Amino acid sequence: NIKIAIQKLVSNSLISYYYCINDSIINRYKTHYVTQCFFVYSKQAIFDGKRPIRGGVPFVFPQFGDWAFGPMHGFARIARWHVEKMPERLPSGDVEAIFSLMDDDFTRSMWHFQFRLTYRLILREKELHFNIGVYNPSKELTFSCQLLLHTYFKVPDVRRCQITGLHGCMFIDKTREGVMYQDTREVVTINECTSRIYQNTMQEHIITNVVSGRKMRIQKYNFPDTVIWNPWAELAKEIPDLGDDEFPNMVCVEAGRIATPIVLLPGTAFEASQILQVM
Repeated sequence: NIKIAIQKLVSNSLISYYYCINDSIINRYKTHYVTQCFFVYSKQAIFDGKRPIRGGVPFVFPQFGDWAFGPMHGFARIARWHVEKMPERLPSGDVEAIFSLMDDDFTRSMWHFQFRLTYRLILREKELHFNIGVYNPSKELTFSCQLLLHTYFKVPDVRRCQITGLHGCMFIDKTREGVMYQDTREVVTINECTSRIYQNTMQEHIITNVVSGRKMRIQKYNFPDTVIWNPWAELAKEIPDLGDDEFPNMVCVEAGRIATPIVLLPGTAFEASQILQVM
């Protein structure tokens, strides 16, 4: 893997992150006033360019979950992305970087459509912006796809976390054979193996008790679904690139478009975004 390690002064605060080109994954993000990273990065993560990295913010496209034609969660997590724009300081003091992925022999071996993905990152003093674009350059073919940011948040103890913005939402429980339920809790807590696809969720979630006891605000646009995932003890033992004892220190809160796939006619585009704000 090629890694870009960056340290930039943003509005007089030090923000650092590591970006892996092969996986389009941000592995590390922290600010000057918090000594720990906000993202989980498994000690057993594999960097062979063939498998996705366990941690950070993997990019799920064009399929969420199992896929008959390729790897689980699609190929964007293992494809080699192009650096459209190296990290650059903007007049505002923010830092911007742009990455892209287009169809090639590798992607067409699984998915025969033309496409172009753009991934624009903006780093601010207490915020990390993800702006996503999907474009269909074909003159003839329409395609449908799913899209998700599989964010791994680092937490001291997942059992002490609370997640807002899911009250009253319907969800598919993948740990119970895909049965649909409604969550009536004001806040969601995790104390068992959890794999849920919440539909039509609010545009904002807040996760309590992330690193250093802080909160993380997630704001999303055009991502109507939210996936909550933690493997818990038994499943963690079956995941080769995740330590058996790492599950209590992570929670995945994933903004995406899953239940109703994106449909792009020839020459059309789709845009979505996510903002992570340290509180």
